[in-house]
Amino acid sequence: MKILMVNKYLYYKGGAETYALKIGKYLEKLNNQVQYFGMFSKKNVVGNEMNLYTQEMDFHTTKLQRFLYPFKIIYSFEAKRKLKKIIKKFKPDIIHLNNINFQLTPSIIEIAHKMNVPIVQTVHDYQMICPNHLLYQNNKICEKCIHGSKWNCTKFNCIHGSKIKSILGSIESIFYNKILKTYKKVSLYICPSKFLESKLIESNDIYKGKTVTIQNFIELKNNSICYDKEDYVLFFGRLSEEKGLDIFLKVCKELPNVNFKIAGTGPLEEKCKNINNVEFVGFKTGKDLEKLIAKAKFSVYPSVWYENCPLSILESESLGTPVITANYGGMKELVEDDKTGLLVDKIDVDSLKRSIELLYKNDEKLNIMKENCIAKRSKMVSIEQYCSQLMEIYKKVIKV
Repeated sequence: MKILMVNKYLYYKGGAETYALKIGKYLEKLNNQVQYFGMFSKKNVVGNEMNLYTQEMDFHTTKLQRFLYPFKIIYSFEAKRKLKKIIKKFKPDIIHLNNINFQLTPSIIEIAHKMNVPIVQTVHDYQMICPNHLLYQNNKICEKCIHGSKWNCTKFNCIHGSKIKSILGSIESIFYNKILKTYKKVSLYICPSKFLESKLIESNDIYKGKTVTIQNFIELKNNSICYDKEDYVLFFGRLSEEKGLDIFLKVCKELPNVNFKIAGTGPLEEKCKNINNVEFVGFKTGKDLEKLIAKAKFSVYPSVWYENCPLSILESESLGTPVITANYGGMKELVEDDKTGLLVDKIDVDSLKRSIELLYKNDEKLNIMKENCIAKRSKMVSIEQYCSQLMEIYKKVIKV
């Protein structure tokens, strides 16, 4: 089968990129032909035979080209034109979309549909129903755009607090949802959580019968968990507001007798430094990250937005580390309350503090939770199982 994998970044950058690149690599092992389309970058690790990519967009540049970005992020004639050439040359059986908004734009759905190539899309966030992709603004969860006007994004300056960016976000959402009805042209949407699937269906009838939920895969190690637990609580991931980091840091300061470690990078990185009982270890990957997770008493994932299917939770549990997280969004689908961790109904300082104190002082409960996490590994979706399901989805969509 010929598969064209599309994502705006073609190198390891975040969860969507890791997903697209790893499943693409595994699908090749199954004797499929896989090519990729996205932005040009010197960091790219995959590509296509025609060497066609869109121009790299750097929103922090001072070059004159940045003045064209407001037009390009709504509708990319370049992406549409180059994708058309790739389709003609490669003749894919199916196109698998991932994160495309802003840099590639949903204009590429229009050309793929026009050329009669079936399309599936993995939904990594709330891009189709929320102009800022998060269902979160002004420090709180927000669902105004699900049933209301997409101009709410402009009204409340939902994108980075910027009026101009928020206007562009509203225009983009209205253009593809209301005017072109672009999202109706995708054959099937793959949702990593039942929660996200339910929000899509709730937002618009066009998604009914066109969604399927498959939990994200986790690359499981064959060896047993052999790391001894050490005396620290771990936070790892992107260091940003929506991840609940500000709340977590306040809890750290109120629990001076608890040892904490923080790993990651992001806009709030400086806030993680110079706290007596917090060791900031920076960005970690691979074996270093695995050890850091596996040796923790437990990890804390206090996101204040509706996370979809965070790999951080799956990684923790797969390494025998219980998780404290929120009892909403896709997070509550991953943790079994009081078995593989604790679910907190509301992420605030008092609730998070109580949950951390409860687990930190109870080694007996933690040991039971650790064993439950390890036992849960057999139920997690492996990349082999995931790609097997994906191939069945492809065949169904192209009617093989």
